[in-house]
Amino acid sequence: MPTSVLCVQHLVKRFGGFFAVNDISFDIKPGEILGLLGPNGAGKTTTIQMLLGVVTPTAGSIQMFGLDLATDREVILQQVNFSSTYVSLPQALTVEENLWVIGRLYGLSHIQERIDDIVKRLEMEGFRHTVTRKLSSGQSTRLGLAKAFLTQPKILFLDEPTASLDPDIAKKIRSFLKEERRASGLSVLYSSHNMHEMEEMSDRIIFLQRGKIVAEGTAQEIVAQFGQADLEEVFVKLAREK
Repeated sequence: MPTSVLCVQHLVKRFGGFFAVNDISFDIKPGEILGLLGPNGAGKTTTIQMLLGVVTPTAGSIQMFGLDLATDREVILQQVNFSSTYVSLPQALTVEENLWVIGRLYGLSHIQERIDDIVKRLEMEGFRHTVTRKLSSGQSTRLGLAKAFLTQPKILFLDEPTASLDPDIAKKIRSFLKEERRASGLSVLYSSHNMHEMEEMSDRIIFLQRGKIVAEGTAQEIVAQFGQADLEEVFVKLAREK
């Protein structure tokens, strides 16, 4: 059995009397894509923020690569990256300048070669010298993904990675992610509201509802557990529950 690269135990985040995340435990194996599913307000973003060290847990533990995030944050985060449709890079810099800043912050060698490769593979040549504030929403999404992949992380957290992308580019991004997983053993926590995408990309899925894990398994196992036709019907059923 492979050792987990990410292990979360009894994680809790409370804001006053409200439990945004309420005693969840899960792990990710090397090379695994774990889907993180749930309606708005279920605790997905708070969970990712705790995994990134941006929000301090109220209780519980987070370990990556056998190290504790609470005590080895810098070593861990050097091997982790993140992309979200809802997070922007500095708007006054060009696409390439933003990637250079990321490369320098992570202490990468051969930064220009790495930028050239990622720009080509994500089909960003046409706007690599464009100021970021002038990008379309789809171009901004690709920039966020380029930033995430540039550092060649061992664990990647993706929050709505293909939102705002047209279907052709979204398909290419999914293929690119699968290639990176095969080539490097990349592990991914993948959050999306696109149910077909979740079924395609995820080896396993955890479903959050009101801060708790209410289902875990493959897409087929979760569908069978709730007696629905597909994952979208499961999502609708749980989202409508009070």
